[in-house]
Amino acid sequence: MGKVLIAYYSRNGHTESMANYIAEGVRIKGCEAEVKPISEIKNEKDLEGYDAYIFGCPTYHRDMTANMKSFLFLAEKANLEGKPGGAFGSYTHSGDAPLEIYETMEYVFKMKVTSLGSFRMKEADIENNIKSCQDYGGVICEMIG
Repeated sequence: MGKVLIAYYSRNGHTESMANYIAEGVRIKGCEAEVKPISEIKNEKDLEGYDAYIFGCPTYHRDMTANMKSFLFLAEKANLEGKPGGAFGSYTHSGDAPLEIYETMEYVFKMKVTSLGSFRMKEADIENNIKSCQDYGGVICEMIG
């Protein structure tokens, strides 16, 4: 059984809801899921011991938040190369943050990101699309092998 870290930032609770639904999908497929706000991850050692990673952040002003950028610099030190991963986030207008995180995972960290791409959802649609979140988590679990 693989272990997946779902690390996220949520300002209004929407991205946190997505993180928890994604974790349900990971568990449904038979992997262990640990959901943590990025504020609980203090150094690269806190990222050790996982088989896959899913990072999430809402979009503000067509960008990810400053604390997510700082978190990604920390995660870069953890040597996640080759690990399965994915990115998600909520939005009201543009939804750019998950794609930026996904591309960082793919091109900077050299992770094996999901072919589904980044996963984003309009804040108003989250509660009506729980299965979509679960499916995204399930695919990451299946990537572990």
